[in-house]
Amino acid sequence: MKLVVLAVGHRQASWIEAGCSEYLKRMPRELTASIVHIKPEARGSKTREQILAAEARRIRDALPSPCRLVALDERGDELTTLKFAQRLEHWMQEGRTIAFVIGSADGIDEGLKCAAEDCLRLSSLTLPHGMACLLLCEQLYRASSVLKNHPYHREG
Repeated sequence: MKLVVLAVGHRQASWIEAGCSEYLKRMPRELTASIVHIKPEARGSKTREQILAAEARRIRDALPSPCRLVALDERGDELTTLKFAQRLEHWMQEGRTIAFVIGSADGIDEGLKCAAEDCLRLSSLTLPHGMACLLLCEQLYRASSVLKNHPYHREG
């Protein structure tokens, strides 16, 4: 089973990259995870819709097939860690690659969001792109730990 994080944006600071790498390498062998960086569209004189449409084409081109598309959006479902682990377990039973999409500063194209089978919210706070990616990587590791009854996650 594979997890893929498709992140629209420029390369991040080395500490963000190192943090993401650390959590991804901790993932269990049967649940590998990777990050694919998608080049953001140059702003220029383009409208927000044109920018998002161009980025959506790049995202679609990078999506593994077949996959479950999960969009990260401020209006998505807000889950606890345990609920996220349960949802991940349910998705894993389907056997498809799970592709998480983190949009650019302008968000994610509406058509792509509508095509997503799930829409999640990491936080009610606005997060910098790199922090969102790092937080997602940590939560993927934490959810896999919960499913394995590993002591990384503690309920209090």
